Amino acid sequence: MKLELRGITKRFGALVANDHIDLVVQPGEIHCLLGENGAGKSTLMNVLYGLYDADEGEVLLDDEVVHFAGPGDAMAAGIGMVHQHFMLVPVFTVAENVMLGHEPTRGGGRLDLEAARAKVVEISERFGFHVDPDAIVEDLPVGVQQRVEIIKALSREAQVLIFDEPTAVLTPQETDELMGIMRQLKADGAAIVFITHKLREVREVADRITVVRRGAVVGEAKPGSSDAELASLMVGRSVELTVAKDAPRYSDAKLEVKDLEIVDPDGLVLVDDVSFTVRGGEVLVVAGVQGNGQTELADALLGLVTPSAGSITLDGTELVGRSVRDFLGQGIGFVPEDRGVDGLVGTFTVAENLILDRIYGPPFVKAGSLQLRARDEFARAAVEEFDIRTQGIDQPAGRLSGGNQQKVVLARELSRELRLFVACQPTRGVDVGSIEFIHKRIVATRDAGVPVIVVATELDEALALGDRILVMYRGRIVGIVPATTPRDVLGLMMAGIAPEGSEAA
Repeated sequence: MKLELRGITKRFGALVANDHIDLVVQPGEIHCLLGENGAGKSTLMNVLYGLYDADEGEVLLDDEVVHFAGPGDAMAAGIGMVHQHFMLVPVFTVAENVMLGHEPTRGGGRLDLEAARAKVVEISERFGFHVDPDAIVEDLPVGVQQRVEIIKALSREAQVLIFDEPTAVLTPQETDELMGIMRQLKADGAAIVFITHKLREVREVADRITVVRRGAVVGEAKPGSSDAELASLMVGRSVELTVAKDAPRYSDAKLEVKDLEIVDPDGLVLVDDVSFTVRGGEVLVVAGVQGNGQTELADALLGLVTPSAGSITLDGTELVGRSVRDFLGQGIGFVPEDRGVDGLVGTFTVAENLILDRIYGPPFVKAGSLQLRARDEFARAAVEEFDIRTQGIDQPAGRLSGGNQQKVVLARELSRELRLFVACQPTRGVDVGSIEFIHKRIVATRDAGVPVIVVATELDEALALGDRILVMYRGRIVGIVPATTPRDVLGLMMAGIAPEGSEAA
């Protein structure tokens, strides 16, 4: 089935999320929609899938104009969508999830679960998915859960498949398997729209590449295009994809984490007997698929979570049991993984956000009074140094782009004397140009002799920044390896398989 979008425009108030976008996807083709987060890719696909109504433009299937009142209409027309965040019921079986919304019945209106099982087996065998129809979804690895999503779409005879950032929660091996599945679907005649911002994946499977920037199509690229060419199209200028980094020169500063355990209120062990050391002048990347204890570990390094056991010492000073303010007072800079929730107050100005954790004394507070001149001078200097694109220091931070919001957080944390810097997903949701800038600042902090911890789910970022890489799986350390470790080995570690010769957990 041929898919065509003509002049699709979608507005949210004054924001034009999609600006007269044209797109054609042929049967048996993988058409990649490439662009940074916020470029309008997902909005466009939500229009196609019936989740949004376009303000202008039309959707055509096999040259016939179609109108969708909702996802049900889109599915009935042969369009399936594999969402970034799985739309599965965890406690249901695979077959029960697949049949949801179009349940087969037999005499008396009873559910025909056998028919659903048979459908799962038939699709699974056709594409080599190896999925048990009776398996409980929450017990399956995320890569297999994604196959269930694909089976759901195929069970409804989908001929157009949309993959929306499908590799966000996958290990490298699972990503490679997904690429193989997409090629199989293409060979079976499906028209595939692949939405991503990951350049390596684009070059691996795309037959055609359309690049979207700020809601508009800015060009098409050939599958053989280099990463640099694709990145420049995405950003609008040339960028350095790999930051220059000299060999580490260690200082005397040191963070030591010993036998750390974190348990949630329900008794679930989230961080299990974790020990490691980070020296000054070194970047230790904590890698792994999201949800394996990295977030809780990072929170413990700022006192946001109190461990049930173990110790955290910075230059010999024990930190466990102290307040967050005490942690900050020890010279710890912290970039949270969700800047909108934990890093910024969106309604506060840029200037106010830049001093959020520095309001307890000089130079910004004297005798209980806020020193506006000192604050504003500091803010203007930070805006210039960190290249924060803003209308002014009085602009609310929530109105900045994602990359500029992240720069505000970085400017606040790096504009003071540090003894430890912890950055969680520091480039999540920012454009390639901002990634280049952020990586350079992290390396500069490391070169200044500060111990640096970066929590990363993207292997490219882990390899670019790390001097060593610590991989976590289900709350435990699988191993600590050099940043020269091959990608396939790191991928196996992210699945819980320890390599020979790695540092002991």
